[in-house]
Amino acid sequence: MNYDDVVYLCLLFFSIAFGYYYRTIKDKDLKKNVGTAVGLCITLIVSGIHILHSFVTVFVNILIILFVNKKQCHLASFAFSFLYLLFFRSTIHFGIPYPPAHTNLVQMILTLKLVGLAFEVNSTHNSRKKRDTSEKNQEERDEDEANRIEPTCLDIIHYAFNYVGVLTGPYYRYRTFVDSLNFPFSEHADWKKATIDKLKYVPLYSALFLWGSYYWPISYAMSDEFYERSWLYRYWYIWPNFFIFRMRIYIGIVLSECVCTMAGLGAYPTLTNPKPGQGPSEKFHEMKKLISNEDALKKTDYDFETIHNINPYGADFCTTYREAMKHWNICIQYWLAVNVYKRFPSKKYRTAVTMLVSSFWHGVYSGYYVCIGTAPLCLMLEDVYYKLYLKDGKGPYFKVLEWVHWFFRMHFFSYQGIAFLLLEVNLILKYYNSIYHAGLVLWVILYVVGFKLLKDKRRREKKIAEKAAKNE
Repeated sequence: MNYDDVVYLCLLFFSIAFGYYYRTIKDKDLKKNVGTAVGLCITLIVSGIHILHSFVTVFVNILIILFVNKKQCHLASFAFSFLYLLFFRSTIHFGIPYPPAHTNLVQMILTLKLVGLAFEVNSTHNSRKKRDTSEKNQEERDEDEANRIEPTCLDIIHYAFNYVGVLTGPYYRYRTFVDSLNFPFSEHADWKKATIDKLKYVPLYSALFLWGSYYWPISYAMSDEFYERSWLYRYWYIWPNFFIFRMRIYIGIVLSECVCTMAGLGAYPTLTNPKPGQGPSEKFHEMKKLISNEDALKKTDYDFETIHNINPYGADFCTTYREAMKHWNICIQYWLAVNVYKRFPSKKYRTAVTMLVSSFWHGVYSGYYVCIGTAPLCLMLEDVYYKLYLKDGKGPYFKVLEWVHWFFRMHFFSYQGIAFLLLEVNLILKYYNSIYHAGLVLWVILYVVGFKLLKDKRRREKKIAEKAAKNE
């Protein structure tokens, strides 16, 4: 474990412990000020002088959100924030020292929060223009009120720099941040159980991470000795490295969720059906009535689904590639779905654009684009075999097919993941060349065979249907 990892974990554990005090602060203004002060200290510790990047990003977005026409403010914020993210990662070309690794994490989540806020402001504007309030029923009016966003300059600063999620996320909406200050849900939610339920597997993930890192470090895949090993060993090496990568991600994201649960952020009544990243999705009128009823507040069930960002079990053991993707960075995927996928005007290209934005957000290294950009190919292959064997399958034979499908799903995840870890194009090509691009060759073979089998299956089904029609 390197120095950066130690600093990262120490700050996460501090943030989790600090939540015990932060959650008990009753005065809303004091709570905002304390949360922002602690967040700024964390940012300063990991960034030093490079904290100026965060200040520039926040200041310019304040100007955009407050003074640019609400019809275009979200586009202006998106363009500026992502272009500045590119500059931030290219400062060495301008004679400016490259920022520390953890500052990149701060900048990444800051970009999502500020651009997301601009989209929320735009949505508020669109909701007002869409139809007159008098035409809406009570539930619709309550939903509009629950999602109305009118931040001030100080509000944006508090949201941007609050210590909860400032380092690694998860992404949560501005509305969620405001609700955590104004609503009493965190006082009644079982934060202790929520935190323990998340923390209890962290020691296991940590032990597996340290074990895997000791025996199969990614650095070994960059050494000359590695390329003297057999082809089979080099090809197999994708499996332990993707395993190590998963354990690392699980540790970081689960601890980040614990920061939220300890602070009480993201607690909502279960009856509102909270969604990761989004928050409440229904029964806004009931939630509104609940706030003023102390007895009902005590009897209500709450959850922290709003800040639920990863499902390790689902990511590891679900059958399909498409489903597994939904268990990773769930709150980030919400941001991409709402602000990119659904907003992009062309349905034909929205998936490709969403993948491109995701890759760009992760970084400028080629490995991100190779890994994320090849996901549509894996989905194409999966769709063929899903229609062939899994769509209408049942019985013991079906279970065997599911596990075979799982094996290939994990294989392609691992094959892509090695590019994500090697990062640089020369290292990626060196590795893939050394195994003769076996993963790509396997994809082509499986796709051609599967396409032929699917075509034959449809032909047989058509003949059966025609024969049945004649008999009738």
